[in-house]
Amino acid sequence: MSECKTCGKPLTIEIDPGEEDEDYDQASVSEKVVQDSVEPQCGCNFHWQCLLDAYDITQCPSCSSNLLSHTSSGTEQILCNVNNEGGLQGGLDILPILKEETYLKAFPEERKCRAFLEFCAEGDVGAVLDLINGQEDEDEDLSANGNDEGSAKPIDVLRYQDPLGSMSTGLHVAVANGHEEVAWLLLLLASSLEAKYFPEDVLRCAETRGARREERTGKVDIRIIEDATHGTAENLAKKLGGKWDEWIRAERLKPILDGILPVV
Repeated sequence: MSECKTCGKPLTIEIDPGEEDEDYDQASVSEKVVQDSVEPQCGCNFHWQCLLDAYDITQCPSCSSNLLSHTSSGTEQILCNVNNEGGLQGGLDILPILKEETYLKAFPEERKCRAFLEFCAEGDVGAVLDLINGQEDEDEDLSANGNDEGSAKPIDVLRYQDPLGSMSTGLHVAVANGHEEVAWLLLLLASSLEAKYFPEDVLRCAETRGARREERTGKVDIRIIEDATHGTAENLAKKLGGKWDEWIRAERLKPILDGILPVV
């Protein structure tokens, strides 16, 4: 059996059957061991986590070969054969994942923000609410205990802009992926749009999950935040059309003039 070039162990990993999906192959689960192999084009093999831990720019951690290639349109990529519990995937581009993990090594405090954007992209309202509520609890604990001098200021997850994705906010991401429920939620939590304009089910869901409108004084309305192309979520919605046409007509995504939420 092949071994990982980093740790020298077999290219398998033990799993906890209780954490697997219901449709997972039961024979594999009973053995509690599955394949865990990533093979770049240089031919070296790694455990997935070993590759993430050892990855440095675009070189193979073992043989130092340049792993970077380009698509026909000139986009950079790192193609690998990945074999894990989901089966063998050939020619998978793992460069976006490697870039994100490299970034998070330098800025681990942004891991929750990255998860927030992922939930917005997936349209997972429940996960967004759980993450926001958890962040609010952490911020309250910091305020209650007092911050040490020179400690980092808590990150505003709701208004976080993706440095790896054109500085998009969660609202940009929700619009781009067609998730109206997430867009409604973000407007409820981080804009000055009056509550009377929200659907009853949105308000009810937020109340049931313990979400509340933040203290808005001096906060930037999420609708005015621009991405790297100087476009707001409203600009993006206009380009996409479809379900967002009604939103544009209703001016739900229209930024307020000064971009600062008023005292209420």
